[in-house]
Amino acid sequence: MSVPLEGGDATTSGGTTVSTTEARSAVRDAPGARRPAAAALFALAIGGFGIGTTEFATMGLLPQMADELHVSVPTMGHGITAYALGVVVGAPVITALAARVPRRGLLLVLMLAFVAGNGLTAVAPGIWSLVGARFLTGLPHGAYFGIASVVAAGLVPPDRKGRAVSRVMVGLTVANIIGVPLVTLAGQLFGWRASYALVAGIGVVTVVAVRQWVPPVAAADGASITRELGAFRRVHVWIALLTGTVGFGGMFAVYSYVAPTLTEVAGMPTWAVPWVLAVFGLGMTVGALLGGRLADRSALGTLIGSLVAMTGVLVLYALTASAPVAAVLLVFAVGLVCQALGAGLTIRLMEASPDAPALAASSNHSALNLANAIGAWLGGVVIAAGHGYLATAWVGAALSVAGLLFVGGSVLVPRLAGGRPTAPVRLHPAYVKDPDRTPSA
Repeated sequence: MSVPLEGGDATTSGGTTVSTTEARSAVRDAPGARRPAAAALFALAIGGFGIGTTEFATMGLLPQMADELHVSVPTMGHGITAYALGVVVGAPVITALAARVPRRGLLLVLMLAFVAGNGLTAVAPGIWSLVGARFLTGLPHGAYFGIASVVAAGLVPPDRKGRAVSRVMVGLTVANIIGVPLVTLAGQLFGWRASYALVAGIGVVTVVAVRQWVPPVAAADGASITRELGAFRRVHVWIALLTGTVGFGGMFAVYSYVAPTLTEVAGMPTWAVPWVLAVFGLGMTVGALLGGRLADRSALGTLIGSLVAMTGVLVLYALTASAPVAAVLLVFAVGLVCQALGAGLTIRLMEASPDAPALAASSNHSALNLANAIGAWLGGVVIAAGHGYLATAWVGAALSVAGLLFVGGSVLVPRLAGGRPTAPVRLHPAYVKDPDRTPSA
């Protein structure tokens, strides 16, 4: 059994001392190193695919779920809120409490919890047991993405960490192209319970892939709950989290009601909704890949540009989404811009808290799911007030402007002392010695 690198150095089975920086360089530069690194990123992305599918598919399954459980659609919407609250609670709590846990082992535990949550959702006998199951399913969401982002960033050179993180997030975006439409279709054909059973199966595949392809990674040197929570003492971390909450709140104000907007305002048939959701996912995928490259150049610039673009797109949505073609194009644009914003936000948070990047990145997902709850609520308020579904886009545009104000505040705060790289991951010596091999421990 191989032993994780502890502290700054490690001794391999041959007696050679290897520093953490050398370890990472060996993995990157040795012949065949690109393949296992790519495989690790792919395995992490599968988990993102499953999480993205379960998060967004619920919105398309609400009518069927409400009918079977004999509740109204707004009441069934409590399941969405419960999932979001699970993410908000789980991301910082799990990441902080598990600060000393080896990273791959933690990823496996998080995915097993994800499988259990979706399984419980599939067999929930009533509305409140389902709401509880959705809360449990949301708990590992943010922690998984936070830990996966740090592991991904540590496996590549510092100037490519944005692209590595975006590769992990591509799993979530592809979920909206393939996973969400297919699970929605499965729900229409076989019932919504089959949809959640299918998602649980994706979680099982992720467990196998992570175990096989992600190298064992030790917890950071000196990791502790206190050090992780120290991230919240940094002003830049709070500003970035507030930016994500209000900025993404604008997107969720619109996306939460995209189905009735398409059918009742744009006049599109019900069968077209899953395909438009796939277009949204395609936009997210393009945005994730583009945003990763832009964030490698400037995380702050990516944040500002994305929020400006989001404001413009949502104003156009409010003015023209009653036309089917315009609605589809703008749904694509919303997906693209929101993921570019997400890439910039993740890197900004990791740079703002270099000694606790996992908690910072995980808390990003708490902020985004708080944005989900706030955006959906505000959108519902203007709809209930009689302003119509397109009014949600004006709410979204206002929230994007608020996000820009928070970013402006971060510029006024003394700048970070340069772009500090994410702490390198600490790999097993067997992986350093033979990068084509995945160690057994």
